[in-house]
Amino acid sequence: MIVTIDIPDRIAQSAELTQAELLREIAVLLFQQERITLGKAAQIAKMHPFELQKLLASRKIPIHYGLEEYEADVASLRQHGWR
Repeated sequence: MIVTIDIPDRIAQSAELTQAELLREIAVLLFQQERITLGKAAQIAKMHPFELQKLLASRKIPIHYGLEEYEADVASLRQHGWR
């Protein structure tokens, strides 16, 4: 399933966020709320998982990452061509 979100330019401009920044913020928020795994957040943010980890660390957001999340991330990353 692909979800498309239309955000009017005036709203994005008033928030002073680029599309890439907005995607990162959505990914960080969903990860912080434990709604998605680190790998899925990295996909949303269009970042390598290690880069996302650095971003989370800079914001003092803990990495909740157990074996189940690891396995889900590995499967998801392989499915999307990450190595």
